Amino acid sequence: MAQRETISVEEFFGPPTRAKATLSPDGREMAYLALWKNRMNVWIESVDAPGDARCVTTEDRGVVSYHWTRDPRWLLYTRDQGGDENLHLYRVDLETPDAPAVDLTPYPGVRTVGLDLPAGRPGKVVTQLNLRDRAEFDLVELDIATGDLTTLAQSPGSNVEGWLYSEHELFAVATTAEGDVELSRWDGATGAATPVARFEGGDAPLGIYPMEVTPDGAGVWLGSHRGSDRLRLARLDLATGKEEEVDSHPQFDLDTRARVFPALPSPLIRSRRTGELLGVRYLGERQVIHALDPHFAAVLENLEKLSDGDLAGLSSDESGQRWVAGFTHDRDPGATFLYDHTTGESRLLHRAKPHLDPDSLAPMRPVSITSRDGLTLPSYLTLPVGIEPSRLPLVLFVHGGPWSRDSWGYHPAAQLFANRGCAVLQINFRGSTGYGKAFTRAGIGEFAGKMHDDLIDGVRWAVEQGYADPERVAIMGGSYGGYASLVGVTFTPDVFAAAVDVVGISDLANFMRNQPDFVKPMLAYNWFTYVGDPADPEQEADMLARSPISRVDQIRTPLMVVHGANDARVVLAESDQLVEALRARGVPVQYTVMKDEGHAIENPENVIALYTAAERFLAEHLGFEAHFETRI
Repeated sequence: MAQRETISVEEFFGPPTRAKATLSPDGREMAYLALWKNRMNVWIESVDAPGDARCVTTEDRGVVSYHWTRDPRWLLYTRDQGGDENLHLYRVDLETPDAPAVDLTPYPGVRTVGLDLPAGRPGKVVTQLNLRDRAEFDLVELDIATGDLTTLAQSPGSNVEGWLYSEHELFAVATTAEGDVELSRWDGATGAATPVARFEGGDAPLGIYPMEVTPDGAGVWLGSHRGSDRLRLARLDLATGKEEEVDSHPQFDLDTRARVFPALPSPLIRSRRTGELLGVRYLGERQVIHALDPHFAAVLENLEKLSDGDLAGLSSDESGQRWVAGFTHDRDPGATFLYDHTTGESRLLHRAKPHLDPDSLAPMRPVSITSRDGLTLPSYLTLPVGIEPSRLPLVLFVHGGPWSRDSWGYHPAAQLFANRGCAVLQINFRGSTGYGKAFTRAGIGEFAGKMHDDLIDGVRWAVEQGYADPERVAIMGGSYGGYASLVGVTFTPDVFAAAVDVVGISDLANFMRNQPDFVKPMLAYNWFTYVGDPADPEQEADMLARSPISRVDQIRTPLMVVHGANDARVVLAESDQLVEALRARGVPVQYTVMKDEGHAIENPENVIALYTAAERFLAEHLGFEAHFETRI
């Protein structure tokens, strides 16, 4: 076998050279994210005369999302304050490079949600703000040049979780007393709501997604489970309330990962000029795109020839002739191309990780595991390059949510531990989304129950297949994955030789009581349904029984805990109380609090520090060799 090349933590987890490239509306310029003072900021560069790149934002916390406007003078972007998730909307004047960015929502503790640039309202941006009440979001219009704010619709209460805007009408999305989702036509003058359609809340733990008004204002494109286990694309007629299928896949759900990770592309590919639907994304083991427009079908055929990865970020000029396309890939992440449909010519713009040799990275292989009660668990296995895959140390990496899913692509943690000689297993346990509503609903009432059994069954599968050494298994994850790691060391301590919990939940009832106001309207679809209501004593007792904090005396597995001090989703107290209880019993625990982070550990130096520490910790307890040299 080939000799395994040692790759540093910095190389795996360091920021990409460039990311999220998009074309300007006229196709003459390109924006992208790249480093400025070790933070991802927005840069602009000419498409036809590359080399004139200039940085147009100077933020000390990485920019995640930016938007071209219809006026080439203005560019918009969002960022939060130290990980608190209170995103502010900023404006950049591209004609005055030295002018500082302007905060269009300069209100402490206020969060902007969504962004629409209506074609018929040039110079305006429509968004949602909880300025008036932190628990309620109003629909507002901002003048991009002046920052003037106009309220279009005032929320009547916390049951309204969002708004749909069209230039013809406004619509409110609300939670009913029964926990369903109701779409209503909104009268801005009187504040009256007229119901249009109701959807089963239990079908959508994260709400109805996608949900976008059609360009003519007569309908809404939405992800629907109505009459189907699979999530397909439907069109709701706003005049009649009737729903008709637009497109579906016989085996796969719509790719809705952007509902949890907004940096990922929407399942709907729309025309930049008209807003019409061009294509739809589905996700199984790999992505499938259905083209719904003849011109886009021809474009897509050529784009998919550029890489053997999955098409990710995609943007075009308003003519639909020039395209910038990025690709997801397990071993060559973020390769991005410029394609001209008029000439058929293309060129590689950049690779996100040019220092990584794809041949030295480990393939991420889809595998199917059968649970003890016969459920098929779609999973991914990453095995080291150049090593016989027999009785290896195993890292079980558990995704967050839990209403999310693992998918094929570049996973730096999987690559890191595979490079150190470990097998890495990622299991889409019951309760994960993307595999039909029955699979998701199989997680109801199963926190620390069958959801955890699925993880243990995956470990047993890896052992039975000969990949894993049963004495050298670790569990690691963030958010729900952190909770799963804690469940692992409290409910099944004999299975794991080590555990790493990042921003995990230790007390389910306490976690739910401390949810931020902007999340509370959504709890009916997910946490109340799947876990319980902490206001009900009987349910609270069940939640405590499923909480690691109630079984601290079972912990004898070496444990590493990491938390962001500004975490708005899983408050710092979740880790503090666990660590305090362990230390009171004299049980050692490695605990790190990152003062400038929230629920997502984002700053490059913190990400690198986290995984450097995790590598040392797991190397000590799983018996593989850690490497600390830096090659960047």
